[in-house]
Amino acid sequence: MTVESSALYDVPGPKALARHRLYGWLALLVIAAVIGWVVYMLFHTQQFTYQKWMPFEYKGVQELLLRGLANTLKAFGWTALFALPFGALFAAGRLSDHRVVRWVSTLVVEFFRAMPLLVMIFFIFVALKAPPMWALVAGLTLYNGSVLAEVFRAGVLAVPKGQREAAYALGLRKTQVMAYVLVPQANRAMLPTIVSQLVVALKDTSLGFLITYEEFLHAGKLIATNLDYDLPFIPVVMVVAPVYIGMCLLLSWFAKWLERRGRRSPKAKGGAPVAAAGLTPDPQG
Repeated sequence: MTVESSALYDVPGPKALARHRLYGWLALLVIAAVIGWVVYMLFHTQQFTYQKWMPFEYKGVQELLLRGLANTLKAFGWTALFALPFGALFAAGRLSDHRVVRWVSTLVVEFFRAMPLLVMIFFIFVALKAPPMWALVAGLTLYNGSVLAEVFRAGVLAVPKGQREAAYALGLRKTQVMAYVLVPQANRAMLPTIVSQLVVALKDTSLGFLITYEEFLHAGKLIATNLDYDLPFIPVVMVVAPVYIGMCLLLSWFAKWLERRGRRSPKAKGGAPVAAAGLTPDPQG
């Protein structure tokens, strides 16, 4: 039996494999012990009693949660709709050859990236008298759009320099180079980071409860604090948290689906076939 070698590291021997296997089992035991302790504490503090879970049987509570979930998805949808073009616009501005456009775009992006998100939301809600949903959407758009602008800019700059030079050598203008050469190649590298930022935006919609926007977390807070059923804080968390996790996982799955679809797309596999290379007659000869 031959063991494949690696240029980066030595192949572990039998003792190393046994040691790694032992570390793995110890880690699993620690994780199992932590989970067991958490479950024990939940039962010990009577978090699974019928009295604490009884509010979820009422139709009004269920409708409140569904309405909050719909408002969360609505705020996230508007944020994604505005943040992606915002990021693309200011990324193009930061890559512009015009100094004024580049400076203004840099100032906008750096300002909204550095500004705390909660401060922006409160400023728009209190000072500008915006409705709660639009104050939340505006704050999320400015912050996440600025982060996405840096993602787009870094993705375009990550494309090998030779691609840009070859496109210019063919006589393409800068907008054509960006649209047909740089951006399509950068899309695959940018997609995981874009999805990660959208997941952050989805989770940050929970800040809406601080400005009385009736999103999903706000609905859970109402159930946990306003019902006289022994204050079911933990049951509410056990209902709300998996929904947030599920939405984030669904968004990540959608991104992976798009990536696989892009790999199968004929346009992603290459452009027109290249003619066979041959000798070009010398015009001087």
